[in-house]
Amino acid sequence: MDTLTLALDWTPNTNHTGFYIARAKGWYEQEGVSVAIESPADDNYAKTPARKLADGDVDLAIAPTESVLSYQTSENWVDMVAIASILAEDRSAIVTLANSGIDRPAQLDGETYASYAARFEDGVVKAMIRQDGGLGEPKIIYPDKLGIMNTLLENEAQATWVFMPWEGVEAQRSGLDLHVFRLADFEIPYGYSPVVIAKREQLEEHPERYRHFLKATQKGFLFAEQQPEEAARLLMEEANFADLDPEMVLASQIDISSSYRHRRFPWGYMQPEVWEEFIHWLQKEYILTDREGQPIFDIAIESLFSNAYLPDLD
Repeated sequence: MDTLTLALDWTPNTNHTGFYIARAKGWYEQEGVSVAIESPADDNYAKTPARKLADGDVDLAIAPTESVLSYQTSENWVDMVAIASILAEDRSAIVTLANSGIDRPAQLDGETYASYAARFEDGVVKAMIRQDGGLGEPKIIYPDKLGIMNTLLENEAQATWVFMPWEGVEAQRSGLDLHVFRLADFEIPYGYSPVVIAKREQLEEHPERYRHFLKATQKGFLFAEQQPEEAARLLMEEANFADLDPEMVLASQIDISSSYRHRRFPWGYMQPEVWEEFIHWLQKEYILTDREGQPIFDIAIESLFSNAYLPDLD
């Protein structure tokens, strides 16, 4: 039986439910693969998931679109490919505490933004501020990734980027009011996030192994979409969520389940225009640059992703 190691992008949460359900239900084994799941908490995010993939530590990783783009346009080029989208729509947002008085992005000029230090992140945030009429000049800090939301609670930063079906649900359940700035509301066509990524070399050498993995994974996410209550229970059990509130996990699962797939497509399918619009926007805003700040216009967008390893659309 083939063994695949998957690096998560965050500590286990409802972005990952389908993987845990496929494992709990034995669907990976039915497809002839065994899946080991690594949380970034295991090494306190010493390496990003994409870096683990690039270094050959894992076979698969979960990351935003930007990670694939970054590795394919860096001097340390690594040919990695997105092979499935976990969500069909962007569910992330820039947030501030409601009591901060900052209720629009333009007010973030001169305020502190807590960044994950992703290659294009700061440029996207500055562009959002400009789109709202500001100068695009926040102060930026780079705190510990796994505790980044705490920077708002401890008044070390006024804004950060969060995942609304997780941190957003947590905030709502704890009575914490947020101002939420969604990228689409400021004409930013953000790409798929997160996606499942793999190295092209491995995909070409072992295509069936990845197809089997995605077939079982798709079943897991379909189950989570159709049965969120049972999915939340299985996630809690399989991921050993002993210290989390089951009601919070359930609320998150109910919130996210309708976002796993587009109404016209099965789970995992990526629409080319989503990739194209986001990358063209990055180029237009001069955010897609090399390490020396020179713009990158020559990129084969079709090389960044593939639907070929997903089960047939019919």
